[in-house]
Amino acid sequence: MAPKKLRRARLSQELCERLSRYQITTCQDFLCLSLLDLMKVTGQSYRNVQKLLCKVSLACAPKMQTAYEMKVRRAVNPSSAFLSTSLHGLDKVLHGGVPCGSLTEITSPPGCGKTQFCIMMSVLATLPVSMGGLDGAVIYIDTESAFSAERLVEIAGNRFPAYFDSDEKLFSMTRSIYLYRELTCGSVLKRIKSLEEEIISKKVKLIIIDSVASVVRKEFDTKLQGNLTERSNFLARGASLLKYLAEEFSIPVILTNQITTWLSNGLAIQADLVSPADDLCLSEGASGGGKRESGSVTAALGNTWSHSVNTRLILQYHDLPTRQILVAKSPVAPFSAFFYTVEKSGFVLQDPVRCPVPPLLQR
Repeated sequence: MAPKKLRRARLSQELCERLSRYQITTCQDFLCLSLLDLMKVTGQSYRNVQKLLCKVSLACAPKMQTAYEMKVRRAVNPSSAFLSTSLHGLDKVLHGGVPCGSLTEITSPPGCGKTQFCIMMSVLATLPVSMGGLDGAVIYIDTESAFSAERLVEIAGNRFPAYFDSDEKLFSMTRSIYLYRELTCGSVLKRIKSLEEEIISKKVKLIIIDSVASVVRKEFDTKLQGNLTERSNFLARGASLLKYLAEEFSIPVILTNQITTWLSNGLAIQADLVSPADDLCLSEGASGGGKRESGSVTAALGNTWSHSVNTRLILQYHDLPTRQILVAKSPVAPFSAFFYTVEKSGFVLQDPVRCPVPPLLQR
């Protein structure tokens, strides 16, 4: 909660403006200063500074809640807990869809539909609550220049023709999608840091970053000394800020990831240690016992990142044009798999029955 802006800690506008001149803009910036430093920058007495410290501390301290309160709140307003994917079988397994207040990762080989899924979810977030949407805006951070406004309109018109029955409604939906193209780790992190006030002013209900791995892999060669540590620090910092935004505003955050290859000696290219939930069933010659052999692939960015995301969905090839979506990691759902195709209307599930668990994920 420390990344919370001081403006939201109910300090006076005059004081916030004075503090910002010293680059003190968040609760964390404020709380890291000594009493003497605070007296200097605020121009206030020792006692008043102590009161300010208490006020800022209370504003950013996580509030205690019981499990009963959480359950009642979700029962009263279930739409605030999830963003429906409009894929009935997947929503049922996930207890409602993509969870609000946490990070959901979509990982796959190229061409399986990660960006298509993100564009579809962008449309869904703008829909009224009565249709399973969140009735809000979307911030879409595109690091690969893969976003297509034409595809956005196509999915909306074909998936919900009765609702988007006019050009005016389609254009209104597109005005609710705020696209940022960020091509470096520094610019992505800077953008994430600036999102708090934007979420409030634009009534944002969904954040998407497509993709995290793209900028990380371009900038951090893990074969060079120190780069693995720097990469882990960047990922941990970014995940921490995104979790704060997700929890503070109770919105879903969707991130896309790429894949990496495991060598026969057990070392990974572009990754550190991984968990079973990272495995994709795309290995050549992989044994049924779950051993990684030459050619096996796994989600990129390693174990540090894997622990940061709350839910992981894996997309993979099955046979053309059918693919599979796997619920590989979730705090509420068991491992599940569904066949799907990518149509003009976005993702379409082909079989609502759960598929058998692939050998690499039988652990």
